[in-house]
Amino acid sequence: MTTKFKIKIGIDMLMTMGLLFLSGFQFWGDIAHEWAGAAMFVLFILHHMLNISWHRNLFRGTYTWIRSIQTFLDLLLTAAMAVQMYSGIVLSRYVFDFLPIEGGTALARRLHILGAYWGFLLMSLHLGLHWNMILGMLRKLTGKKTAANGHRLALFLLGAGISVYGLWVFVKRDFMTYLFLKSEFVFMDYSEPPVLFYLDYLALMGLCIFIAHYGAVLCRKMTKKGGKAQ
Repeated sequence: MTTKFKIKIGIDMLMTMGLLFLSGFQFWGDIAHEWAGAAMFVLFILHHMLNISWHRNLFRGTYTWIRSIQTFLDLLLTAAMAVQMYSGIVLSRYVFDFLPIEGGTALARRLHILGAYWGFLLMSLHLGLHWNMILGMLRKLTGKKTAANGHRLALFLLGAGISVYGLWVFVKRDFMTYLFLKSEFVFMDYSEPPVLFYLDYLALMGLCIFIAHYGAVLCRKMTKKGGKAQ
């Protein structure tokens, strides 16, 4: 495992943890939220600098189904993150307060809601599409080349169970309302224990990872079958 790869994994882990932290705005307050958002901005730039080859190869090579889906999701995620950064700077009252920005807060507030909810789901799907790489890294660390069939089934059932709960969380926390901006005010339960909130969001993240990972597995199998048929 190269040093660059370790740095990339470290940045991705920090971005995932930062995303979860930012989702719990009601627990940490404005100042912590803004500083965490600024840190995400830096990590976002570093992530793209370390993956500059992705940008260079956008118009090169053959686009299979799986590559097309990955690229589409990556572009959507990049747009969502850019919207978050822009709206966060406009709404900032502490970290970026020195910037001479006047007006635009009403639009920025709407964009921030959209960026937050779409960004969370898109980043979780992004993780799912790269889940094979994460599992491969874990196997290297544990010294196991492949997982036994029984272990695979157990992991699938565990993932399915988490996904069912994650789907319930999606409905319970009214994600559809905020994804399509049916309300410009986000309901926050300040009395809710943080551990319960983050368990819910981890389950929702698990749902997206499960869908993306096994969707990609199915897509690869169908592509291989199609290739053999030809």
